[in-house]
Amino acid sequence: MNARAVAAAGLCLLLFTGCRSAQSPPQTETGAETETAASDDTLRLLYWQAPTILNPHFSSGFKDSEASRITLEPLASFDADGNMVLFLAAEEPSLDNGGVAADGTSVTWKLKEGITWSDGTPFTAEDVAFTYEFIVNPDVATVNAGTYELVESVEAVDDTTVRITFKEPNPAWYLVFTGTEGMVLPKHMFEAYNGPNGREAPANLMPVGTGPYRVTSFTPGDVIVYEANPNYRAADQLAFSRVELKGGGDATSAARAVLQTGDVDYAYNLQVEAAVLEQLEAAGQGEVVTNFGSLVERIIFNFTDPNQATADGETSSVEFPHPFFSDPQVRQAVNLAIDRDTITNQLYGPTGKPTTNFLVAPSPFVSDNTSYDYDPDAAAQLLDAAGWVDSNSDGTRDKDGQELQVVFQTSVNPVRQKTQEIVKQSLEQIGIGVELKSIDASVYFSGDPASRETLERFSADLQMFATGNTNPDPGSYLQTYTCDEIAQKANNWSGSNYARYCNPEFDALWQQAAATLDPEEREDLFIQMNDLLINEAAVLPIVHRADASGVSNRLTGIDLTPWDLGTWNIADWSRP
Repeated sequence: MNARAVAAAGLCLLLFTGCRSAQSPPQTETGAETETAASDDTLRLLYWQAPTILNPHFSSGFKDSEASRITLEPLASFDADGNMVLFLAAEEPSLDNGGVAADGTSVTWKLKEGITWSDGTPFTAEDVAFTYEFIVNPDVATVNAGTYELVESVEAVDDTTVRITFKEPNPAWYLVFTGTEGMVLPKHMFEAYNGPNGREAPANLMPVGTGPYRVTSFTPGDVIVYEANPNYRAADQLAFSRVELKGGGDATSAARAVLQTGDVDYAYNLQVEAAVLEQLEAAGQGEVVTNFGSLVERIIFNFTDPNQATADGETSSVEFPHPFFSDPQVRQAVNLAIDRDTITNQLYGPTGKPTTNFLVAPSPFVSDNTSYDYDPDAAAQLLDAAGWVDSNSDGTRDKDGQELQVVFQTSVNPVRQKTQEIVKQSLEQIGIGVELKSIDASVYFSGDPASRETLERFSADLQMFATGNTNPDPGSYLQTYTCDEIAQKANNWSGSNYARYCNPEFDALWQQAAATLDPEEREDLFIQMNDLLINEAAVLPIVHRADASGVSNRLTGIDLTPWDLGTWNIADWSRP
């Protein structure tokens, strides 16, 4: 069975994706046509969450991967219907062409011939093999190492053939070197940095890629300038000679710049209140393109104590369980106090759906067994039963001298801050004290192990963000809640289990799903894993969010997919 059969037939994707078809340019006067033609050579992008690094294997934020994807490429990716789309690969591996081993233990990729990096160096299978070595090197501490954990070896058979061997039979052979987490790095730029100095590589800021555009200047947190890559395999088909990506500002200003004033062509991640988006869109300069994929806005618990430190100064350490979130009754009380309907209806409108599922796509993996309730009275009763009462009449429950007081953090964004306020009001209603904290997105999603303010360090009790599976197979997404993925000082906080949840039952289900070749059994195991997380209130999904991008009426070729980044097909973007 080939990947298309797995993704399209086996997975039966049922997703709503906003894809723009070609449109006629607006009518202008003759004088304006000349001015427009002169400016049409530059594509202007606005990312209010500003990129700070251009190596996607070092950042937990989509903002950095989005900017990296303009110049770096994977072997292949998937469109919204689950069909494989080739980038560096010459053909889709299958049983028929011998690419996929009959026993599921390996996959062999044929690479396109004549590909060169943007500096003119030939691209070969050695680059793919090296990228694997770099990603999994514990001294490098990349954020994507978990995705490649099932790989035994990556071998460059010859310049245009690479063989990936798995530790066990792997039904999801297409998880690695595809899509968001599959971008290939140039060996000649990173070979000297394959160790603790990995973040010091100059190519982290000035990448050398095989993609359509190459970076000419980058000011982290501000502006990235790209030019058409003359060594790109289809350089003569690119519509723009220059791309400018401006970072900073806020989501509402970004929406206004593309929808109302028309100052930019594309604005990323418009997490803006639905009523505001509707008003801005009425100006007629652009439209909001939405993609209901796998993105879930969620609140996660810290299962470790952020207020205790080990002898070497590590906070949120597995040595110290959280003083009250280790109790499932307290977590369930918080769950019952989350008003998902109000959050969704007031803040997201048609760009969100309330959910209690951790896994929301593709449809065969979505559980029908879960539900949510907003019931503050039941939440209060659970806290009473767990022994949390307000013994000193200060308005906050306490137990054994411990106040039921939490720090709730997220990134700076008006929708998120308003969500925080709704949650704070509900939690304080049941006697949980809440201190709100907001962190600039460029810091929060940076993945910088030196910063205490990142998603990975989680120096708070609750935190909120959105993510989802970036592949039609959700194996690596669910892996983020396994014990081995716990982010901690020992792995330089590179693990993807920020909650530091550890349940041997969940791990056993994941190991079973990773090894079974039976599609129906695999679906059932993924649903069991989702249900276990929800029933234990290990994570609190709130809203199934649509990816919302602002697109100028004059820009065509945008084709969003849940399984890659918004810029994945930027080579096809154009103005008529």
